[in-house]
Formats: sequence, C-alpha cells, structure tokens
Amino acid sequence: MSTALLVVDVQNGFCHPDGSLPRLGRALDGAAAVANTAVAVARAREAGVPVVFTRHVYRPGRVDEGPRLAELSGGLAELHGLELGTRAADVVDELGCTAADLVVDKARFDAFLWTSLDPLLQGLGVTGLVVCGVVTNVCVESTVRAAFMRDYRVTLLEDCCAAMTRRQHEIGVEIMRDIGFAAIASIGGGFTFGALPEAA
Repeated sequence: MSTALLVVDVQNGFCHPDGSLPRLGRALDGAAAVANTAVAVARAREAGVPVVFTRHVYRPGRVDEGPRLAELSGGLAELHGLELGTRAADVVDELGCTAADLVVDKARFDAFLWTSLDPLLQGLGVTGLVVCGVVTNVCVESTVRAAFMRDYRVTLLEDCCAAMTRRQHEIGVEIMRDIGFAAIASIGGGFTFGALPEAA
C-alpha cells in the first residue's frame, strides 16, 4: 500500500496564538498538536512518504466562501481571516512547508470537495492516508469521511489533531474510530510509517 501524510489546515489562522480564530475567542484546545504534527511531517519525509498540506482559504472579497460558511465565520471576514495572501492562510512555520511541497487549497470542510486532492493522490499512486490536523470534528472528520468513501485506507494521528474543546476532539476521534472510518494511532505512542495499523 502506497501511503501519504495528509496535513489538514495547520495554518496560522487556526493555530498561531495571534491567529484570526484565536483573536475571535475560538482558540483550539490542543497545544501539543502542532509540535506532534511537526514530528509526523519529519518522520514522513525521512521515510520517503509524500506529505500533502491542505489550506482552508478564501479569495479576496470572500466570493468563494458561500452564505452558510459566512454564517459560521463570526467576524472572520473583518479580520481578513484565512484570506489568500495573508499570513493567516499560511501553514505554520513549525512544519517547514515550502514552495516545493504539495499544497491543496480548499474553501469547504471536506478537502476532496472541488479540489485537486483526489487526482493528486491517484497520480502519486496513494491508496492509504495518514491524516492529522485541525479542526478534529470539522475539517479533519469531513476529510476522513470523504477519503473512506473514495476507498482510501485511513489512519488518524489523534495527538496531531485539535478541536475547540477536548470533548469535541474526543467525540470526533470516537466517531471516526467506532464507525470504522479510520484506524487510530499517535505520534506519542510511537507511530512510524513503516507499520501502519489496519483500519477497524
């Protein structure tokens, strides 16, 4: 099975203390998630595993946001939050994402919806995904569900994910695990890319 690491939306807007979401009182509970994700990225690169980053971003003027997402954004537009060309849109520095990396931009929770992610993974010959990122019960879960429905075998790195509360994170992980959308692993538990667990 050919595998890729999919890092979902670990951006300044979500994860940096001065990011647009924390400034709106919507900081994530999971301070170790970014550091753990940096370890996952490093291990993937050492193992020769492709790393794909997604970014949740909007064009200037937010013409691609849509009315329902705008209802949930709660002042994000006034801060130009997650807008292309702003620091909020960038992957956090700790992950070492460069112009040479594979980056897929999206404007919906599901990273497969209206993006090049699926053809990119097919072009890489990927059949298994190791997924991490934010927000556990929103974009991560939406993407894991979509990956499952496209027949990818998914492993979720739970300690490389975060949500607004610990309970929301745990509920998201529980759903993905118990329904069988993903096998659950952790960087802190010694996960390596050489021995992927079987999905539940």
